[in-house]
Amino acid sequence: MRFVPLIPSSFHPEPWLSLTPLMLRWDGALHAGWSPAVRRGLAIHAVHLPGESPVEEGLEVLRHGLGVDFLVIPVRRLDTREAGFRLLGQLETLLEATSGRGVKLALRLEAGAEVPLLDLLRQAHGEAVGFCWHSDIENAEPLADRLWCGTCEPGSDLRPLQALGYRWDMALAAEDPDTFRTQAAVLEAFHPPVLFPAEMPTTALGRPVVPDDRVVFGRYLLPDAHGDRP
Repeated sequence: MRFVPLIPSSFHPEPWLSLTPLMLRWDGALHAGWSPAVRRGLAIHAVHLPGESPVEEGLEVLRHGLGVDFLVIPVRRLDTREAGFRLLGQLETLLEATSGRGVKLALRLEAGAEVPLLDLLRQAHGEAVGFCWHSDIENAEPLADRLWCGTCEPGSDLRPLQALGYRWDMALAAEDPDTFRTQAAVLEAFHPPVLFPAEMPTTALGRPVVPDDRVVFGRYLLPDAHGDRP
């Protein structure tokens, strides 16, 4: 996986240009330097919203034309049906706003919100929405096929996530480039890249995975003692 800086949107981009792609934590203000930096090819992978007013926050981010891949939306536990309907309405509005822009929505779930949220999305056919991993998620397997990004801390244990085959971007909150480089180097040393899951998932979005007997995994093609390949 690739560790990327997660910095406040009000920060000046100049010190961070050599560390692209970046993720922004939306704090309600965008430094004036971001627009010309984006025009020069600066890659902003995701913007993490506060989530107090996700529609208004998301529309404001889109208005700046930052070319982001993901809007990350925090989601609390859905304690009532009204809360679920409200969330679905917000997601529908944002999906309409991001249509044709190449921007996807990733939900950062509060611990314990996974099961009811997955049920809600399944009932609403919400396959266009993905998830952002964080260290409070105890079991990421039900989300594994739609984990599009993640956040971690310097001491995070990412081995359970690696076991699922996750190899995409991981955001690390940063205040200055040098500290980020040091912390990211330690994480990279402990969590080298992976190509395949250690164990194949048994569920997908809360539903059992049904093995396909027609699919088999071949042996790794190495020459035998005679120099022949199998």
